Amino acid sequence: MLKPDDFFDLSNALHRDVFEGAEYAWDALKTLNTYIMTGFTWDYSPGIHADAKVHPSAVINEEKVHVAAGAVVMPHAYIEGPAIIGTGATVGQGAYVRNDVILSPGSIIGHASEAKNALLFEDAHAPHFAYVGDSILGARVNLGAGTKLSNLAMNSAKDPNTGKRPTIVIHVEDTPYDTGLAKLGAILADDVQTGCNTVTNPGTLVGKGALIYALASTRKGYIPPRSILKVRQKQQIIQRRD
Repeated sequence: MLKPDDFFDLSNALHRDVFEGAEYAWDALKTLNTYIMTGFTWDYSPGIHADAKVHPSAVINEEKVHVAAGAVVMPHAYIEGPAIIGTGATVGQGAYVRNDVILSPGSIIGHASEAKNALLFEDAHAPHFAYVGDSILGARVNLGAGTKLSNLAMNSAKDPNTGKRPTIVIHVEDTPYDTGLAKLGAILADDVQTGCNTVTNPGTLVGKGALIYALASTRKGYIPPRSILKVRQKQQIIQRRD
């Protein structure tokens, strides 16, 4: 239920090797930096390909970022790196791509969106005002405008003696799973969609093809494949008195 293959079709995924040795889907987040930096030695080279379309106002740390042919980086984007911006991927206007981010071919970190320690599979889109922190977006995932994948629990203060935060523990069918991660956003399987202004709380796992309606705030835990998470609102229209 929680293995990488349960969330993603890895048969043709370009970056499937990031899950090598991973028992659970979130384990890939622990090795993204190693995978990116190793990739710089065997398949990718830091820098901007001549056939990439990069606006002059964009800021890219070329020593830590690979921008592939056909990638698009729009005005005023900032790519800090380490990062791999794949063929046909888009970094939108005013976007902030921080450390350890992989954009697979056709994926988007869009206008005024931010990504950090994140993997977006092919054609995964976070197109408007999104935060993608310590998260994985499966193929064809689409985040509605304003979706925030929250990655740090409010009760995660650092231990005064060790200086470390507690790790996130997820309960699935009454079984606890210690992720070993102090920061964990969401694992969104292939074809998941979120409505506008969705917030996934730290440690949200969403199965293939599930839908999360607008304005939802998910609880930590597991949402099954092909399910719909709805928000029920009671609305009332009354006559104005002025």
